[in-house]
Amino acid sequence: MMNRYALKIEYDGTNYHGWQKQKQCKTIQGEIELAFSKFLGHPVNISGSGRTDTGVHALGQVAHVDLKKNWLPEEIQGALNYFLKNTLISILKVSTVDESFHSRFSAKSRIYEYRILVRKAPLTLQKNRYWHLNRNQDISRMEDGAKHLIGTHDFTTFRSSICQANSPIKTIDSILFKEKYLPSGKLIVIECTARSFLHNQVRSIVGSLEKVGSRKWEAEHIKFILESKDRKKCGFVAPPEGLYLKNITFCNRIFGKN
Repeated sequence: MMNRYALKIEYDGTNYHGWQKQKQCKTIQGEIELAFSKFLGHPVNISGSGRTDTGVHALGQVAHVDLKKNWLPEEIQGALNYFLKNTLISILKVSTVDESFHSRFSAKSRIYEYRILVRKAPLTLQKNRYWHLNRNQDISRMEDGAKHLIGTHDFTTFRSSICQANSPIKTIDSILFKEKYLPSGKLIVIECTARSFLHNQVRSIVGSLEKVGSRKWEAEHIKFILESKDRKKCGFVAPPEGLYLKNITFCNRIFGKN
């Protein structure tokens, strides 16, 4: 009988070719599986909740793994973080879960956060952490544009040409905006929640909303391009460095108190 564990993972995706393991490419999944192999002395396979792209970060990626031995969660966490100490990957929590739990298929919702930093000067300490814009954004206009995307729609316009999903129809539960003035500029955070997303959907949405926020498009234009179901009408795809997989929610709490 195998013992199943859930892992909550934080990482900086700047120097990785995304989450999913690939031959001859350094990936988040590959690094964690390598750490497991050093810890256990044999290879294991882990399954993640979301396949983040090259350069995308995570605050709360969730994965699960099946192990023969019944380990204490803190033993697994300590060992993995030891072998990951030279990476920008951190195992935040480990929890024992029922064998029916699956990090991908048991997920109730996924929350992505996109961060924009508006300022004239180039980024230094914040480089690879934000989409840097030197033009101001009106988030009230962005909010108006985002209203057209809430609910169930055919998101072909906001879908990557290499997306492998069976259908372009998805349901967005919410798109929330926050702005904060910092000494270094204005921070804009866009939080998107849905059960699942198409490939590049969040970045495509943010890129189109930026055109509304910078007054290049009216808010109603988002409705027009959505209904056109034409990828060519999508705005610029926002860069990966501003995107974070913030959290995965499940029907049952699997990591106790946050």
